Amino acid sequence: MSLKDRIGEEIKSAMKAKDKIRLETVRGIKKAILEKEVALRPKGQDSLTEEQEIELLVQQAKQRRDSIEQYQQAGREDLAAKEAQELTIIEAYLPQQLDDEELNSVLDEIIASVGATSAKDLGKVMGVAMKQLKGKADGKKIQALVKSKLG
Repeated sequence: MSLKDRIGEEIKSAMKAKDKIRLETVRGIKKAILEKEVALRPKGQDSLTEEQEIELLVQQAKQRRDSIEQYQQAGREDLAAKEAQELTIIEAYLPQQLDDEELNSVLDEIIASVGATSAKDLGKVMGVAMKQLKGKADGKKIQALVKSKLG
């Protein structure tokens, strides 16, 4: 079942359950999917690939994380809490996130495979890591770990 179909089912169940936040969130995801599909039509693509769906969800999750950070800095905990709920809903559609131990071992393998030895090699490692770990870990977290390893 494609993400678009799953989202359609979620909208129905959220409406039946009168879950306002879930409904708003999944409608937002559906809107983003439809916009992306319309943008791809001139290129001859009718629907999103699984990779494009994950990319879209990662982008939605990143927007929520950034909003949470900004709301917290502004002292708006009410809005930050709403964004956190939306983030939890979005993350349910993403692939299983790697825990710190798994992430560290994958990053160690990547560092060894590209032959990185110092902070100068950060770009090489990040390029490979972001492709390999897309949707499986937060980019900021990956960057922080790579910096500490190459330090």
